Amino acid sequence: MTIEALNNSDVSLLDELQPSGWGTILPAHEFYTTNTDFCSSIRINDDTKIVGIGTTVIHSDVAWLAHIIVHSENRNQGIGQLITQSLVKDSQAKKCDTIYLIATDLGAPVYTKAGFETETEYLFFKDIKAKESWRISGNILPFHPDHKTAIAAIDKLTSGEDRMFHLERHLKDGFVYQNKTVIEGFYLPTFGEGLILATSEEAGIQLMKMRFRDHDNACFPKDNIHAIDFLYKYGYKEFKTAKRMRLGKQRNWNPLNIYNRIGGNIG
Repeated sequence: MTIEALNNSDVSLLDELQPSGWGTILPAHEFYTTNTDFCSSIRINDDTKIVGIGTTVIHSDVAWLAHIIVHSENRNQGIGQLITQSLVKDSQAKKCDTIYLIATDLGAPVYTKAGFETETEYLFFKDIKAKESWRISGNILPFHPDHKTAIAAIDKLTSGEDRMFHLERHLKDGFVYQNKTVIEGFYLPTFGEGLILATSEEAGIQLMKMRFRDHDNACFPKDNIHAIDFLYKYGYKEFKTAKRMRLGKQRNWNPLNIYNRIGGNIG
């Protein structure tokens, strides 16, 4: 088997690796292979086909491993371990001293073997129906450039990472929750699955209600007791979980502030 860079011209070849139960993987790989200043993707080849892929997403000195996928016909052959080791080596060569990933039940044993530790779990909810009583709070405002500093501070406090360059692409379509003069949370509908971060329970729940006008799902860490209590109150229970895992330096981050995640590729 050989390891090569995955290029934009390869994206059309990835349909055969599409995992069952995942959203289509092609848009993410279009993004990765056109943003090579902070994304690096690899392909594992045998004689006739691509049998595995994976990507490293770099945020300064933090790396996220994303879309580690092995062809269904080639599992249990050590390919997942080979991809993980290659991505870890690439991350460390780029001076990343913390490496994260979100693991499915299938992948978690591979990552544990590679030295990753579980930090927390994400809970997944589905079939959520917005109630008529979930009206949009008057404290929710469309994004204004004056909000950018507060959004950056909330994101840094929550993630412990320098990733504002990601958020900036989506600010113009976003919303904030403002309590008097203080920004307590924000919602970016076009960023991944619809990122919601908030420093207060009220801000987080109100922004969740807003998001449920257009979405019937949610995903956030099990540490967010406020989001859990809100959905449990209306009879919704998680239908699956995924592990957030770390290799290397532990970072200060605040899972309680995450009311909806970005996605499996960057948390």
